[in-house]
Amino acid sequence: MSEMHKVIYIGLDGSRRDLHVPHGENLRRALLAAGISPYTRFTRRANCGGRGICATCGVWLENQDAPKPVHWHDKAAAAFGYPRLSCQMRVTRDMTIKQVDKWVWGSRRVKG
Repeated sequence: MSEMHKVIYIGLDGSRRDLHVPHGENLRRALLAAGISPYTRFTRRANCGGRGICATCGVWLENQDAPKPVHWHDKAAAAFGYPRLSCQMRVTRDMTIKQVDKWVWGSRRVKG
């Protein structure tokens, strides 16, 4: 049996779902399998299908030790304070993620 990690998902209304996700699982796929969509009602059908080019599956990572981005688009999102791409993240540790209030992509978080 593979190692499992706890992913805490916090919705816009403050609701919380605790997921247990196998080590190395793609975050977007794990959310969708649990019935949680990282998309908005506008982007559920109009997205890139997890290829990392549309940024519509963004989520906020609340952990200080969040996984480092490896995909170019996710690196840009992390560097400039935008939501991280769930389609480009592997679950390698426990994490807390928060739903993004967005029409399509979500706004920046300004540091400081």
